[in-house]
Amino acid sequence: MKKIVIFLIKLYQKTISPDQGFIKDVGITTTLRCAFYPTCSEYAIQAVMKYGAIKGLLLSVHRIFRCHPWQRKHLDPLV
Repeated sequence: MKKIVIFLIKLYQKTISPDQGFIKDVGITTTLRCAFYPTCSEYAIQAVMKYGAIKGLLLSVHRIFRCHPWQRKHLDPLV
């Protein structure tokens, strides 16, 4: 299960991620960037690897809900 989730996250990163995917490469948008470091998708991979698919995805969703347009860029590592 972990491998499938990680594969899907990496597929997202390579395709439609504004930070890492082809959208960044073609310059469609410059305003959509992750406010956190590591990016939310990297955080999700780390969480799934450390805690498993279900808890890792729940932690990732919680982090995504904390993101908003007025968020300042800052470090938010997986603990």
